[in-house]
Amino acid sequence: MAYNLKEVMANKPSRLTAGHRMCAGCGAPPAVRMILRALHKEDHAVVSVATGCLEVSTYIYPYTAWTDSYLHTAFECTAAAESGVEAAYKVLKKKGKLPQDKNTKFIAFGGDGGTYDIGLQSLSGAMERGHDMVYVCYDNGAYMNTGIQRSSATPKFADTTTSPAGKKVPGKTQVRKDLTEIFANHHIPYAAQTICLNNFKDIYEKAEKAIYTEGPTFLNVFAPCPRGWGYPTEDLMLINKLAVETCYWPLYEVIDGKYVINYKPKNKLPVEEFLKPQKRFKHMFKPGNEWMIEEFQKIVDARWEKLLNLEKISE
Repeated sequence: MAYNLKEVMANKPSRLTAGHRMCAGCGAPPAVRMILRALHKEDHAVVSVATGCLEVSTYIYPYTAWTDSYLHTAFECTAAAESGVEAAYKVLKKKGKLPQDKNTKFIAFGGDGGTYDIGLQSLSGAMERGHDMVYVCYDNGAYMNTGIQRSSATPKFADTTTSPAGKKVPGKTQVRKDLTEIFANHHIPYAAQTICLNNFKDIYEKAEKAIYTEGPTFLNVFAPCPRGWGYPTEDLMLINKLAVETCYWPLYEVIDGKYVINYKPKNKLPVEEFLKPQKRFKHMFKPGNEWMIEEFQKIVDARWEKLLNLEKISE
C-alpha cells in the first residue's frame, strides 16, 4: 500500500507530546511518536511502559507526555500488565460494560533491559497466551537509565560500566542476543525489526501491521543512545543509516512464519563504518586490536547470511 508521508503521518496529531525529558539525539522518542501515529485517529490506546529511560522521562507525576491511557509498570511485568488489561477489556466489552463501537488497542513499550533480560519471562508468556497486543522494544543496547550497564542486547566488545574495555578485557565478551528471532520462533502472527529514523515508511507500516494484526505481535526498534554510545546528538540519523547499510541491524519482518527482508543494501558497507562514530567502540581501533573488528564483521556477516537463507526457504 502506497503512503503519502505528509498526509498520512505528518498531519496526524502526535500522541507523545513535546516537553518530555528524553535526551536530545535519543532514538526512543521518534520511535514512539511514529508507532503511535500508526494508530487510526478514531482509535484509543492503552499504553504500558516498563521502568526505564522512556518511563522516567515522559511521566513524572502529575505530569505526562502521553495522550492515551497510560500504565507505568516495573521492569519485569510490563507485558503481564498489558495482557491483563487486554483480557479485562475483552470481558467488560462482552458484558456490555464498554461501548461496542469503541476500538481500543494495547501497546507495551520496554527498553532492552526490561525486554531482553528482566521482562523476558512475562513477555514470552503474553506472546504464548495469544493476547491481542503489541510489544515494542526500543533497543538502546544497555541499561542506560541506571548507568550504562551491559545487557544481553549489548554488542560484543562494547565498552559499558560493567563491561569496561581495558588491557585485560576488551569490553563485553559475549555476543548480542537475537531477540527478534526469539519471538519469531514463538509462532506469533507478526514480528519485525525496524529503526527509529531514516525510513519513516518502514517503521510506520510495520507499526500499523503490528497494531492491527489480530493476536500478539512484536516490534524490535533500533534506538541509539548518545550518552551510552558516545556519539554527537546530531548524528542520530547517521548512526541509524550506518546500522542498516552495514547490515548490523537488518530491516525485516516475519509474517505468519514467512521472512521478508525489507531492505538489502546494494553496496553493503564494512561494519567498521558503524563502529567508528561511537566512543563505546573506540578501543577496537587501537593498534593491535584489529582482530576485534574482524570478529565483529564475521558475526554481522553470519547473521545476515542466515537471514537471507531464512527468507529464501520461507518463500
